[in-house]
Amino acid sequence: MSQFLTPTAAQWESFVAAHPRAHILQQSAWGELKAAFGWGVARVALTGSSGHIIAGAQLLFRALPFRLGTMAYLPMGPLINPAAASPQLESSLWSAIHTVARQHRAAFLKWEPGIFQPSEPAPVIPSTFRHSPQTVQPPNTVLIDLTASEDDILARMNQGTRRKIRQSLKNDITYRPAAAADLPRFTGMMHTTGQRNDFGVHEPAYYQRAYDLFVPQGDAALILAEHETDPLAGIMVFAKGSTAWYLYGASSNTKRNLMGAYGVQWAAIQWAKQRGCTTYDMWGIPDEDPATLEAQFESRSDGLWGVYGFKRGWGGQIIRSLGAFDHVYNPLIYAAYQAALRLRA
Repeated sequence: MSQFLTPTAAQWESFVAAHPRAHILQQSAWGELKAAFGWGVARVALTGSSGHIIAGAQLLFRALPFRLGTMAYLPMGPLINPAAASPQLESSLWSAIHTVARQHRAAFLKWEPGIFQPSEPAPVIPSTFRHSPQTVQPPNTVLIDLTASEDDILARMNQGTRRKIRQSLKNDITYRPAAAADLPRFTGMMHTTGQRNDFGVHEPAYYQRAYDLFVPQGDAALILAEHETDPLAGIMVFAKGSTAWYLYGASSNTKRNLMGAYGVQWAAIQWAKQRGCTTYDMWGIPDEDPATLEAQFESRSDGLWGVYGFKRGWGGQIIRSLGAFDHVYNPLIYAAYQAALRLRA
């Protein structure tokens, strides 16, 4: 018989770290990061007879306009110990999740189960959930297999990407893990990249907080590319379990011909491989099928199309997550939310 538990951050972190589907968005530190910038956070867990956590989820909450409650958000979970999995345990866990969501005045719960490889059993979607076209995280991505040698990883890339990496390694560029004092260099390049490519970026304090929560603990690295005294590019890459995620990348308008953005990405892939990761997630490309991506990547630059031309060359596999699903607690507020989305579109 499982027991309900509100785990501490340390208890939850220990459970996530040991889980085969450990994900950064389920880490306690990710909850702390989002809590510092307008989200609420709650953790739900069930324990077995030994008292150890056997299933659980980290939930995030975002206030809806006009004080209409919150949107509950469950990313890349819930997590269930495979040895303890059963329909009864899943049912008990969902019951606990819904109870906590209602306690936080959630009008609905948005659930993004994440990526499941063909060899993995996909989760059963409870009948109370409806598929939603509105996702929080990009549903389409590129995964690079890190189990091969570095030479084989390079061989899988297209010729242009390989050439640019080699060029970046011949230009006397320094690639190094950044210290906390280097954050202004990175955030400055993030601002430049956002302006150049017309997409929004976080405020500098966000990247500072992410650095403080993840880098000293070994769960992330900020890698900078520099030539002489000029910053050229930077990447913040995160890792947990067998997967690394390329979440934030930036480049300056200085000496772009030296291809520092390619060299720093290769340095991040090497960091992930040396850390023991078997998969490198490029995190976010347009939500289109491979044929459409190949047909349009040279002619489009809107949204995630601007980064797809870069990400496609790294020899990874295009894969789509299961998408998003909504469980509705308050039909009237949910209907108003859907109408507001239609008006915005």
